[in-house]
Amino acid sequence: MRETIPLNRGWLFRRETDAPSAGERVDLPHANVVLPYNYLREADYQFVSFYEKTLAAPEQWAGRRVFLYFEGAMAYTEVFCNGRPAGSHKGGYTPFCAELTDLLIFGRENRLEVRLDSTERPDFPPCGNVVDYLTYGGLYREVTLLVTEPDFVRELRVSPRRTAEGEIVEVAAIFGAPLARDAELRVEISGHFARREAVLHAKAGDDRLRAVFSGAEELRHWSPQSPSLYRARAELWREGVLTDRAETRFGMRLCEFRPDGFYLNGEKLKLIGLNRHQSYPYVGGAMPERVQRRDADILKGLGINLVRTSHYPQSRHFLDRCDELGLMVMEEIPGWQHIGDEAWQEAAVGHVEEMIRRDYNHPCIILWGVRINESADCSAFYRRTNRRAHELDGTRQTGGVRCSVKGELLEDVYTFNEFIHNGGETVFRSREEITGREEPVPLLITESNGHMFPTKRFDHENRLVEHALRHLRVMDEALGREDLAGEISWCAFDYNTHGCFGSGDKICYHGVSDMFRIPKYAGLACMSQRPPEQGAVLEPLSLISRGERDGGGILPVWVATNCEFVRVYRNGELVGDFAPHRAPFPHLPHPPVLISHLMPQNIRLPLPPALREEFTRFIDERAEQGVLPDLLPEDYPYLEDLSLRAGLERGALTALLFETAGGWGQAENTLRLEGYVGGKAVLVREVGEAKSFARLDVQADDTVLRADGSTYDATRLVVRALDTLGNLCPFYNAGVSLETDGTVEAIGPG
Repeated sequence: MRETIPLNRGWLFRRETDAPSAGERVDLPHANVVLPYNYLREADYQFVSFYEKTLAAPEQWAGRRVFLYFEGAMAYTEVFCNGRPAGSHKGGYTPFCAELTDLLIFGRENRLEVRLDSTERPDFPPCGNVVDYLTYGGLYREVTLLVTEPDFVRELRVSPRRTAEGEIVEVAAIFGAPLARDAELRVEISGHFARREAVLHAKAGDDRLRAVFSGAEELRHWSPQSPSLYRARAELWREGVLTDRAETRFGMRLCEFRPDGFYLNGEKLKLIGLNRHQSYPYVGGAMPERVQRRDADILKGLGINLVRTSHYPQSRHFLDRCDELGLMVMEEIPGWQHIGDEAWQEAAVGHVEEMIRRDYNHPCIILWGVRINESADCSAFYRRTNRRAHELDGTRQTGGVRCSVKGELLEDVYTFNEFIHNGGETVFRSREEITGREEPVPLLITESNGHMFPTKRFDHENRLVEHALRHLRVMDEALGREDLAGEISWCAFDYNTHGCFGSGDKICYHGVSDMFRIPKYAGLACMSQRPPEQGAVLEPLSLISRGERDGGGILPVWVATNCEFVRVYRNGELVGDFAPHRAPFPHLPHPPVLISHLMPQNIRLPLPPALREEFTRFIDERAEQGVLPDLLPEDYPYLEDLSLRAGLERGALTALLFETAGGWGQAENTLRLEGYVGGKAVLVREVGEAKSFARLDVQADDTVLRADGSTYDATRLVVRALDTLGNLCPFYNAGVSLETDGTVEAIGPG
């Protein structure tokens, strides 16, 4: 039987320039250097390093096969066992194996050594020219030792399909080498009270066998609403003895992009997503399982149903959690615009194979990205990547992300980065303008916003609000367009990048959340689009502070919410109920609420009903235009005329308007917002100007960490300064000191 042994603890790490005795004991995942949050130097992680470890190989391993499996090592890796080469690999985002079988000395300690070149080498993707992200360095994913019998199952590929006879599940067992002797292969699928078995005879020389289970309609379909998962198992038996067992999870998921949209299990579904970089502050991609999985939860909480792994395959832990949550994925090969020489392209084709072989069984993956992000057309190269993808996987389609219109379409889906929306009326161009084709083809927008409107979490309120509205406009456009399968906005989280991108501090502030995964207003706006049963949202996109607005004032106030309406009180007096503002967002499931005035319902307006309605309509129009609390030149004579028609003093309504708009010089305002669903108040928020710092609040993603796992554990702590109304103090700049004991350490410069 096979043995799977984690090898993440107790590696000795040193730079190539260090003395061999200068090794530092580290656990994996490991970043070769801890970087500052911003203003970092890219050269600091670009060096050659060594990771060393001793491995005891018991004598009972003799006659078996032994593999060292790397989930990700950045970027060019050479593996040695007892000083002899065991293998090498180009690329930091896909897994690889080094076989140790003929290099080990059984019955004694063996020396493993990994030489890692983390420079941005131009001979394989993604490097060769500028890249809008950092590659970082180190053995930043896990390492496993696999010990098997000479005959073993190398891979299980589970393929749900729909045939003319109905739905089937095909399980292919691929052996590590042609079988030396006859054997029996027992295949089983199980889960949700279903269990099916097949027994196949494997002959000497077979390199794979397939079991087909018909009548798969009885299995539950995998979907965002019901992410049902099953297990497939394959066992090799000889003469009544079990010699190998391989297992994998899978989902009964059927997906297809068509010219009129995307279909999941035969039902049309609009795709709304975000792009994700796997990088974290200080350590890049070197985060363990718990933190990688948490990102999927965070993305699901943002109300989306699709994530693109921009621009490379990402941690299997992240994909595992996407499977469990029903979060769909477009996964793509490493790269960014540049296409290198023939050897570079050969490495990229290898990355296609390594990506698909690793992630074939993830039901969350609905599309393979087999084109270098935003690269120019390259017919011969992209015929190879598409051909290899289809050879390996006949159940999924391919896409190829481009940023130039009317490109050559060799993939199944035209995937396009559409950066045309600048706040005006045009959000996306037509399908014909983008593809240059008269005949309809499947079209998925894979990026928008981003560099068109970079926004920091600590930016001016007006910019944060506009950032949120742009993301809502993009979602609304996609939901209303029959010629789009959907859209994936750029991007989920801010990320470190090279100096030729970003804001000069080596950060691209393109995320709807910051690098610590804390949402900006845009993130709250995305979150508000989820169904209320997944968590009610009531988030005013404003500090309700007149000094934060250009020209003073607090109106209008946008509220990101999935509630049916918001009841508003000002300083204890009822203003009224405000419904979602659907006119500019006709296709969103939950348009934001626009609070256009703060006139109490019980105010005695000295106006007859017709003039009162005219006055209120005027306030609403100016609020939506963003004029209040100021007025246009033509407004003053209009209000004076309206006052005189009502028999009031000339300036009466002008003064009343400034008061109800919370204008400069008026008393402090405190607003109470109540979000209603099904006739009940489900959320209450109080915001306003009568506030001061109250306390620090510490939130941990997890309260229990494991010290005895296959490697170290980690979680995120968020420390927030809150005011007397319970809201964030975004400009509170006091320092925080954190102390840990000997079993816990903080990640970051120290």
